[in-house]
Amino acid sequence: MSSLSVYHVSSPDIPNKVLTHFEDIAATLAEQGIHFARWEAAVKIQPGASEEDIIAAYQAQIDGLMTERGYVGVDVVSVSSDQPEQDGELDEYRHSQDEVRFFVTGRGLFNLHLGDYVYAVLCERNDLITVPAGTPHWFDRGERPHFVSIRLSGDLQGLVAEVTGDDIARRFPRLED
Repeated sequence: MSSLSVYHVSSPDIPNKVLTHFEDIAATLAEQGIHFARWEAAVKIQPGASEEDIIAAYQAQIDGLMTERGYVGVDVVSVSSDQPEQDGELDEYRHSQDEVRFFVTGRGLFNLHLGDYVYAVLCERNDLITVPAGTPHWFDRGERPHFVSIRLSGDLQGLVAEVTGDDIARRFPRLED
């Protein structure tokens, strides 16, 4: 189940607020300029589907968002538990363009550092999150990651992370499996 936990930066162990209803999550994030939505596939996606088949299942939604926001790049990211954790994975970073991620399957935890608060958004199957350009954040894929997601970007080179140098990501709870 998708969730949103809001923490003050001074108390990373105790959330001020925990939301689990989609509408509440979307409304709270919208107040911070974060877009959160749900998409349904036009056709059933078979296990092991190709990147082209996955994109085709959501083509109408992808085209709509690309037209509305001017995105030009789209790709599929597939991560499984046999892939080791990457160095620096839990560093806080930002991008010069929006980070748009749609979860086809699996889950991941986006932690958004907004002023004195961290918004920890657990995204699962059918969740779409748009993190605006310049927003400090980190993504936790968990100890045994497993997800397939579609990413949209504003250019064909994709997203380049700029590490902020803040160690905040190491102070907050990890995504537990």
